[in-house]
Amino acid sequence: MTTTAQVNAVLRTPPASPRAAAAYFSASLAFHADVSDVASALAADGDPGFVVLDSRSTASWDQGHVPGAVHLPTALIAEQAEQLLDTTVPVVTYCWGPGCNGATRAALALAQLGYQVKEMLGGFEYWVREGFAYETWEGPGKKDADPLTAPVDSDDCGC
Repeated sequence: MTTTAQVNAVLRTPPASPRAAAAYFSASLAFHADVSDVASALAADGDPGFVVLDSRSTASWDQGHVPGAVHLPTALIAEQAEQLLDTTVPVVTYCWGPGCNGATRAALALAQLGYQVKEMLGGFEYWVREGFAYETWEGPGKKDADPLTAPVDSDDCGC
């Protein structure tokens, strides 16, 4: 009688080869930006080399948005992108958070118009949860960093 070792759910499908994994993760970095990396680039002196685009509704924008972001709801991108964005400047899109694919839809619409684009992982939710300043229709806002999403005693998570 031959017994086969049980394979756990993680390894039931074997990991990709190192070469395939490197290609995949390299591509992922070409399509996505981290909230803390975006915040760091915006906080540095000088031009960050990209523009941040909030693709949510006006009511959502008023509730809170990344300082300096351009407001352009996804439904209006085809009609208004050319007036608001420079095709030579990369765009970083965001929406509410990881449970929303609005930033992905906005990134797709912009890419189809010829823009270089990345999606900000975590969206506005993680912007706020990581303790970065934001703006509302009432003025600026900021909350303490959520210790489950960002280091409490350091500006660097070590990632």
